[in-house]
Amino acid sequence: MNALVATNRNFKLAAKLLGLDSKLEKSLLIPFREIKVECTIPKDDGTLASFVGFRVQHDNARGPMKGGIRYHPEVDPDEVNALAQLMTWKTAVANIPYGGAKGGIGCNPGELSVSELERLTRVFTQKIHDLIGIHTDVPAPDMGTGPQTMAWILDEYSKFHGYSPAVVTGKPIDLGGSLGRDAATGRGVLFATEALLNEHGKTISDQRFVIQGFGNVGAWAAQLISEQGGKIVAVSDITGAIKNSNGIDIPSLLKHANEHKGVKGFHGGDPIDPKSILVEDCDILIPAALGGVINRENADDIKAKFIIEAANHPTDPEADEILSKKGVVILPDIYANSGGVTVSYFEWVQNIQGFMWDEEKVNNELKNYMNRGFKDVKEMCRTHDCDLRMGAFTLGVNRVARATVLRGWGA
Repeated sequence: MNALVATNRNFKLAAKLLGLDSKLEKSLLIPFREIKVECTIPKDDGTLASFVGFRVQHDNARGPMKGGIRYHPEVDPDEVNALAQLMTWKTAVANIPYGGAKGGIGCNPGELSVSELERLTRVFTQKIHDLIGIHTDVPAPDMGTGPQTMAWILDEYSKFHGYSPAVVTGKPIDLGGSLGRDAATGRGVLFATEALLNEHGKTISDQRFVIQGFGNVGAWAAQLISEQGGKIVAVSDITGAIKNSNGIDIPSLLKHANEHKGVKGFHGGDPIDPKSILVEDCDILIPAALGGVINRENADDIKAKFIIEAANHPTDPEADEILSKKGVVILPDIYANSGGVTVSYFEWVQNIQGFMWDEEKVNNELKNYMNRGFKDVKEMCRTHDCDLRMGAFTLGVNRVARATVLRGWGA
């Protein structure tokens, strides 16, 4: 099921539970603005190459729009649209004063040199600089982009608007990035998992974990979970997958993955088929890679009792139904992976104040937000007698709907 269809379906279910006015419901679904720009750059060999850049700005009822920019060969307008909408609900669930946006450039960053990527980023920024801004739309890194990409956007934007560190988040520390931002999504996943397990009378240290994806989120989640005594029995990334029923030595794996650009070839575990990672025996499954990986084909075979969605929309609605019949508890992406955008908010706040926090304050504030978020989601689950995904969706949609009505959407 395509990402946009799945997200719209969840939204409509939430709107129905909330009893939203049908006109308001329609207004909330339609993006505020969709931008599509052509980005042509000279390549290092002197030839010209053209790429298409997107930015979908979904909703700004609760504050400036916020969302990542991804560089990926399959930047599909539908998916960008779905992810922008997800950001609207995610920022509302986290209770931070933002709306949702998402963007990207259809390119393969692995095939471009650093100077080509810089030129591409600068051209993209020139095309959208008057449509983003500190109080308008604040981009962040996503797949295929990182702190360096944000530094280029900041520099290019500042040529037009004066020095504006708060225009992007996920920046290098030296340019006003926040301490703790790099680990934030993974640390949020840890706090979310702790909150959920606490509810079930369990702790991290008595659980076995499988993690799909060993990029920023997966690697940090693995490190932090193993530091808390959790046993990680299988890990995969694009290079391959490994399994060790006695628990993988995560510090050694991190070192190996950094040196060899992936988990493949790690000697502290047996290689397995990456396709089987989701159905490995474990207590807690953490999909931290791409969307749509848990679907009706594999949902029946999943052995985990809990799924923590560190990726965006990793579970299809059809799989949702199969898993809930099996009694599997799914902690939805719009809550579980909101640590990243929450610390992005802290970064933006620090930039606007011109006053930076120490890492301990960042992590403590993040824990407060994640714990409060879980309580709020559970409250909605009780009110509407629904699962965690609908609890989170009704919470997010309700907050956005209230802000929209208060601001006077009909006038």
